Amino acid sequence: MRKTSAILLLMVLGLLLPSESVAQEPRYQVGVCDWMVLKRQKLGEFDLARQLGCDGVELDMGGLGQRAAFDNKLRDDAEAAHFKHVADSLGIKVGAVAMSGFYAQDLTKKDTYLALADDCFDTMDKMGGARVAFMPLGGCGNDWPTNKAKRKEIVKRLHEMGERAKARGKVIGLDTPFDARDNLKLLKEIKSDGIAIFYKFQTVLERGADICKDLQKLGAKNICAIHASNTDGVWLRNDSLIDMPAIRRTLDKMGWSGWLFVERSRDVSMVRNVKMNYGSNVFYLREVFGRPVEAKVALNSDGREADYVNTILGRSQKATDQLGLTYTVQGLNARNIIANRYFQLNDIYAERDSIAKTDKQRAAAIADSKLYRSHFAFDTDLGLWLKPGEVETVKDVMTFNVVKVTYEAQCDMIPTLKEEEKVQILAWLKEARELAIDAESSKKKHEVFGKYKGRINNYLSKRGYDLNKEREEWYKRVKARGGEL
Repeated sequence: MRKTSAILLLMVLGLLLPSESVAQEPRYQVGVCDWMVLKRQKLGEFDLARQLGCDGVELDMGGLGQRAAFDNKLRDDAEAAHFKHVADSLGIKVGAVAMSGFYAQDLTKKDTYLALADDCFDTMDKMGGARVAFMPLGGCGNDWPTNKAKRKEIVKRLHEMGERAKARGKVIGLDTPFDARDNLKLLKEIKSDGIAIFYKFQTVLERGADICKDLQKLGAKNICAIHASNTDGVWLRNDSLIDMPAIRRTLDKMGWSGWLFVERSRDVSMVRNVKMNYGSNVFYLREVFGRPVEAKVALNSDGREADYVNTILGRSQKATDQLGLTYTVQGLNARNIIANRYFQLNDIYAERDSIAKTDKQRAAAIADSKLYRSHFAFDTDLGLWLKPGEVETVKDVMTFNVVKVTYEAQCDMIPTLKEEEKVQILAWLKEARELAIDAESSKKKHEVFGKYKGRINNYLSKRGYDLNKEREEWYKRVKARGGEL
């Protein structure tokens, strides 16, 4: 009785918490490989991961090459502390630490292999105590699975590294060229609880195996983490070879939990677009594995018809597509801000039309006042998520890129335009865009630009240009180069 009272007192004082209040890690966490998003051991990897909607990163140990040690800047305690501080401040974890240098370097030719393992484990501790180390065996060549002597040496070294990992509460996840059957055979040879498989969808698919069946055969206890991607080609959501919902169901049934990292699955038509490729894959994995990325900016869709909302979201996404930000936290928030602006404009004009039935002057005054506040608030809201140049792009997309098209046409039509004339033309077109962005329809937007095009023509005529002649000569040049107007 006294013991129970003491426990309750400690709970009240906040010194002891009931077990259910202890924060638990999500069953599935999603991250990206820092070396694949071009941020190997760079501070910017944590902010990029946040923008992509990741829970964390798979941080690399740095290059290896012919050196005896990794090119690991985090060996320096102060540098590691700085990295850890930035990661923590952004809410990004280091889910695994990778020895990717072994993609190209042969384990049997690195006599410093135990020191390399210790360096990795030390880095894991400095970066928050990650449990999983990634180690590919690609550098061992293609013959080691059948070369008995070489395989024996690899197994010996992996056993020693595994025991080292186990002693420090860690596990080394191997990337092998095998399916489940051969992976189980290898693990049996190694005989260390400090060694497991860092499962890779791409490898299984290249062997022509079924991922779900292979996962079940390998077993949850033998999988320490997953590279949940295929070779480059298409995004995961578009990959017909990967049934991600079925994989989720399989992992659920197996009782597996852990990190899913995106290594590849880039769209080859935009292979260098890091944010679009990895953002799309992270978003998709989080959707499938029950933790979808959420925008901080709420979508003001309550009370609106679903078809209308979807139309507006599609229209708004054209801007984030143009920016290459659609599948990022940044892009998701920007999309909602743009959509909310469309909703707001619709509401303002609907109210105006309603009031105008009895008082047109009052209706116009109310609409103008609300448009004024809305206009500047839109810039401010976008500025929280986008750079000034990106805000310009949003406005261009929302006004059908008329500024760019018209300006380039003017410069092409009159090659002799002076620099100050080009500056004036562009300034007026951007002024028109500021008005057009508030217009209630595409027709009204084009009408605004039409007025400013007239102003530009008058300006050029006063500057001595014969616009009819300039236009005729322009038509000839365009036709000569095979174009049309």
